Amino acid sequence: MGITKSQIFTSSQNNLSVIFKVLGHPARIAILQYISKQKSCICNDIVEEIGLAQATISQHLKELKKIDLIQGEIEGKKMCYCINIKQWNNIKDQLDFFFNTTKQNCC
Repeated sequence: MGITKSQIFTSSQNNLSVIFKVLGHPARIAILQYISKQKSCICNDIVEEIGLAQATISQHLKELKKIDLIQGEIEGKKMCYCINIKQWNNIKDQLDFFFNTTKQNCC
């Protein structure tokens, strides 16, 4: 397996690649869509809603937390998750900038 030469790319390019990698799994998209539709923090409902094992959901939540897109609080023995609105808007701005500044001058 080759080594990624991330140091030759800009911090913006590296940051976008991390965002795209985290968002590049359909389970994570489903988790974000489910969480975003809830009126309050949700706990173990994700497992029932998405239909994946608890351990698998936990791994996906870990990836979403890695880029600070969701935040969680411990409530007793349960973890409560919600969208981190500040980071959500930050990522939205980065993606908007990327899509709006990338030229489409191809054949």
